[in-house]
Amino acid sequence: MKKKMLKTGIKHRELRWDKLDNTANLFPVIVSETVSNVFRISVTLKEDIDEELLQKALNKVLPYFDVFKSRMKKGIFWYYFETNRKPAPKVMPENTYPCLYINPYTNNEYQFRVTYFEKRINLEVFHVLTDGNGAFTFLKEITYQYLRFKYPELMENSNDILQSETSLDREDSYLKNYKKSAKKTYKTEKAVIIKGEKLPVNHFGIIHGYIDLPQIKAVAKKYGVTINQYLLGVFVWSVYREYLGGMPSENPISACVPVNLRPYFNSDTTKNFFAVVSAVFKPTKDNYTFEEVLEEVAKSLSNQINKENLEKIFSYNVSNEKNWVVRAIPLFVKNIAMKFVYKTSARANTTTITNLGIVNVVDEYRDYIDKFHTVLSMSKGQNIKGSVCTFNDVLVFTFSSAIRENFVQKAFFRKLVEDGINVSIESNGVYYE
Repeated sequence: MKKKMLKTGIKHRELRWDKLDNTANLFPVIVSETVSNVFRISVTLKEDIDEELLQKALNKVLPYFDVFKSRMKKGIFWYYFETNRKPAPKVMPENTYPCLYINPYTNNEYQFRVTYFEKRINLEVFHVLTDGNGAFTFLKEITYQYLRFKYPELMENSNDILQSETSLDREDSYLKNYKKSAKKTYKTEKAVIIKGEKLPVNHFGIIHGYIDLPQIKAVAKKYGVTINQYLLGVFVWSVYREYLGGMPSENPISACVPVNLRPYFNSDTTKNFFAVVSAVFKPTKDNYTFEEVLEEVAKSLSNQINKENLEKIFSYNVSNEKNWVVRAIPLFVKNIAMKFVYKTSARANTTTITNLGIVNVVDEYRDYIDKFHTVLSMSKGQNIKGSVCTFNDVLVFTFSSAIRENFVQKAFFRKLVEDGINVSIESNGVYYE
């Protein structure tokens, strides 16, 4: 059915509604002007962006993606999605900091925006719609369509609007895969919170580190860990050395790590489908070595990232949603309870670091694409966050921060260089203002 739709197009869109997935239920409750729950993924091409063609590409691709072609409504018991029949949001030149709050009333009621800067196309998404994997699917199709408009010779090899392997699945994979007997498998302990001089409201310091993939792969192998474990170990080490001064702490350094669940449960959904684990290190003595910190972080992650544990994590959350008592509670009461739970759990993590993995593109478009980036917005108690994606053997580690001090970021990249990894740095200049 999907493949046929890709070829025949969409002649009429019926008004339809859909429930928010389990993870998405939290985001409308905690969203605000300063806690936007918006993330950015972007693609940089090799020539400046043509605004008119980018708008045409968005207009053409959007109708195929029900997850994005929607608006959020407030019901008596839950928020829900409804088909948005308004025109696509207007593509705009980038003129603000990344990941700011998306006001649906000034955005044709859509929960995403598309902007551009020079050669870069930015897709910013309110997390209520999808996660990074779902967003990348949408961004890549917009990019392919843009390139076909820009370079008509690409049209000759393309009979369909979308790539045949592109998923339009809108399954709630949480509901499909949860187990009824699940119990809570995690606890919340107040973590180290990185504090400092706050940047002005809605200002973010952005630092991109461009890292040679074969080099970091070799270093991680030398330490006997995965690339992700190594990166998290370096971050925790940097906080321990630079923020705690290598001293003991009553609170752990805890990095929240979203895990894409699709490979574990054979899912192609374009909705949210991830679970969160934490890389934890509690310094109880002076002067840990890097190897000691890395070992603790790697062990913490290894014990959590397996199908059985991930299933328990999201199944517990889904079981709460399906509880008939909870379902019968009016939304305004649920909101109060969810805000309280969020504020409590927000203290349990020092940061969030997400790795979206290798970005694969269709070969015929590869020569037109230079690089990809991801950027996370701030959340309560987390003033520094990290995000990772890899393209053409270059891993990009991006720090976003709401505080002026950047000694943790400097220590992070310095450690990579000490380990023999080539790193080049790019910043948005906030730290030099």
